[in-house]
Order: sequence, then structure tokens, then C-alpha cells
Amino acid sequence: MKRVVIIGGGIGGLSAAARLAYAGYAVTVLEQQEKVGGKLQRIQLGEYRFDRGPSTITMTHAFRKVFASVGRRIEDYIDFYRLEHGTRNCFADGSVVDLSADPAVMEEQIFRYSPEDARRYRAFMAEAAVMHGQAERHFMNKMMLSWQDKLNPGLAAAFIRIRPLTKLSMLLRRYFRHPNTLALFGRYATYVGSAPDRAPAIFAMLPHVEAELGIFGVRGGTYSIVEGLGQLAEEMGAEIRTSTRVQRIVANGDRVSGVESDSGFVPADLVLANGDVLSVCRDLLGEQLRPAMTNRKMASYEPSLSGFVTLAGIRRRYDKLLHHTVFYPQRYGEEFEAIFERREAPASPAIYLCCSSYSEPNMAPKGGSNLFILANAPYTSDAWSWERETERYQGRLLKQLAAYGLEGLDLHTEQLAAYTPEDLERDTSAFRGAIYGISSNSAKQTFLRPSNRADLRGLWFAGGTTHPGGGTPMVAMSGLLTAEAMIRQHS
Repeated sequence: MKRVVIIGGGIGGLSAAARLAYAGYAVTVLEQQEKVGGKLQRIQLGEYRFDRGPSTITMTHAFRKVFASVGRRIEDYIDFYRLEHGTRNCFADGSVVDLSADPAVMEEQIFRYSPEDARRYRAFMAEAAVMHGQAERHFMNKMMLSWQDKLNPGLAAAFIRIRPLTKLSMLLRRYFRHPNTLALFGRYATYVGSAPDRAPAIFAMLPHVEAELGIFGVRGGTYSIVEGLGQLAEEMGAEIRTSTRVQRIVANGDRVSGVESDSGFVPADLVLANGDVLSVCRDLLGEQLRPAMTNRKMASYEPSLSGFVTLAGIRRRYDKLLHHTVFYPQRYGEEFEAIFERREAPASPAIYLCCSSYSEPNMAPKGGSNLFILANAPYTSDAWSWERETERYQGRLLKQLAAYGLEGLDLHTEQLAAYTPEDLERDTSAFRGAIYGISSNSAKQTFLRPSNRADLRGLWFAGGTTHPGGGTPMVAMSGLLTAEAMIRQHS
């Protein structure tokens, strides 16, 4: 029985643990935090329950595949429910667009501020559907371990169809003119940690994904996904150890032999690192063991954006809010110059709120709201200190929300906490505190991500930095695909 150590108990690591244990491997998961989940954690503040981490869930079939791969039904572990109303988008001019799967409803809402854009909506969504189809068939469900994989004729043809050198903002301007519509669909670039004027056009598929496949809540909060995967992994026979930090990946010649942790040496025939590839290479591997990922090459990658989170328990409800709501500033897009050019928190960012108590009232006391408030932020650098700026910046965002119509935040707030990129880097070893590892601000970083297979024999990677990319469903697929590649190669 081959021994596998999985570094990191995030969604990718737990997905891989279940599949490998089911295949007969002796699996040990080592998680440095007190609880598994990686960037997704459950937070209880008084009577208010929050999910700190991913909150917009779609592509539930990705999670379903993990459970099906070990002969289990996802319904026995996780209760997804489709949200009747998609994300509410509130614009500076007072316009509101509630995302809907019904194209006529979308056209009607867009028509109120731009008849021209409304007429082009269906054509745009048709192209978005084509892009999603290409990605589903050729990118998201296959490993890219060799140049032969990447030079496959079918993949090459698909690559041309998705317009790899066209930026998302350029594609959007072929269909739309109004700033509201450009912001509405440009924001999808942030789902992969990037900017709409830099990310490739392939991410135009995401509006189709949300409309066609749906946006889902998770009964008990998004952390229930972690609980379900953790239960699955343990039922398959995996051992999960929390509060255990890996200090070094140990090699015997050109092959992995185990890991050194703060609780001692753990021998292994195979190691799967479910964390940021750049952090793992920098912190756990000597440069001589990673010739394809030198320090110089690591420095060439641009980290993704991060996020500044406020958790607010409010003793009131707001009619303006749905389960998911976004407030846009007057000039959407300027925040990305601050984030990626100046490395500063933007003065007037778009602000996203998740109020899961909208759908599940028991997530807050009666008549209350559990607000997860997120503003895009830069990855960590010397240009910005959250230690100095957290309180001031949090106050600024709350004032902006009050100006957007959420009055009384200062009077009715019972619980308030902040979580910064520096906190994220400390807790999860996210490289430079970036949420998605590396950005998708170029075709190269989008389509040629660090490999799932390391130079050191027996060492593998899964997670948002590697294939197939960032986002909760993709991380689950990364864990599953990597586990299955390991089984094929090492069984």
C-alpha cells in the first residue's frame, strides 16, 4: 500500500484524499489550521454565522464528480439549493440588474438604461455558451501534464476558437456600450483574481455558467462543502491531522521520501501539495529540487488580486439586499489600477456582499443579517500596510455602503471583524496573500499554469495555482484530476 501525504486540507486536498484512499492508498492529510477548509472557514461571532471565503457557488457537477468517483451520492453529504434570484447588481446611476436565467428578464432590465445593449444581450450569451462548451470539452476536465497534451490538434483548434489573445473587456465592447453592462460582465474577471482589461476573453463564459447552470446556496453555509468532503475522505480511509504545519518536503535523491512537520517526520511514497505552488516551492523545497521552477521564474509570475473582508452582524434586515449583492462605483475599473499598478487598496472599489441569512434566517438572530463584505485588494507588498490601515479602510467601506442605501450600519452593528490579505497569507500560506495564486491577467498565466506534476519525482500539486485554475469547483476538479493522474502513473 503506497503512502501519500497531502499537504493542505483545502477543497482540492480533501477531494484528492477521498479519491486516493478509495483507490487503496494510505492517505494522510496535514492541515496547518485548526480546521480543514483552507481559505474557506466557518466563523461564529456571537449569534451570527459566517463563511469566510468562497460564497458564490456554481458548477455543482464538479463536486458531484468527486463523490461519484468513490461511489457515493453527494446528496447524502451536501445540500445545495438553487437561488431563485441571482446576484443583484446595483449601479451608481440607480439602475439595478438582478441576474436571471431568463433572457427576456435580463433584456428588460438592461433595456431600462440601454436599449442598444439589451438588443445585443442574446448574441453575447450565445458566444459565452460556445466558450464554455470549448472549455468544458478541452480544458477543465483534462490534465495538461506534457507538451503532447498541450499540442493535441483538438485542443489547438479549441484554443483558436476561444480567442486567447483577446481581452475580456475588448470582447465585451464588441457587444455593449453602456458602462453598467461593461461593469456587469467585466466583473467576472475578478472570479479568477484578475482585471477585465487584462484577463482573456475565455472568462466571458462565466455569465453563461451562472445563468445556465445556476447559482447555489449550501444548507448550513458554504463551509458545509468542506464538511462533506472531509467526511467523505475519512470514510474512504484517509487520516486528517489538523494544526500540523509542514516545514519541508524531504527527498531521497531525485525522489520524494516524505515531509518534515512540526510534529515530526512523516514518510511518504508520494506527496500531493494542495496549496499555492509558489509558496510550496519557496518555503518547502530547495531550489535544487525544482529546476523548472527557479526563484527567477517564480518572480516572473504576477499574483492574483486579494480581498479585504469585513464580517458584520447587523441587528436588522435590508430590503435592498439579496443573498448576493454588488454595489458598483461611479467609475468601475479604476480599482484595478490601484491594485495591480500601485499595490494600494482602491479608494472606491466595487463592494460585494453575501447575506446568507437572506436564504437561511437561522444564520443570524431573528430580524438580523450576517454580512460578508468583500472589496478587492492588492496582494501583500511594502506599498500598503494593513496593520496600519485596516480600521480606517473598513470605516471607509462601511460609509460607502451607507451612501448606497444601507443606512444605520453604525447603529445596528453588533459584531464586526476584519480579515486582510496579510491574515490570509499567515493562515493559509497563500503566496503574497493572493486569493487565486497567480492572476489570469495574460494568456500565458491563464493557459500555461504551473504543472500539476513537479520536477521531484513523486511530488504533485493541486489547487487554484495549477490546472485547471481558480474558483471553488475548479479546485475540486484539480484535486480529483490530479489524484486520478497519480493513480494512473503510480499504481
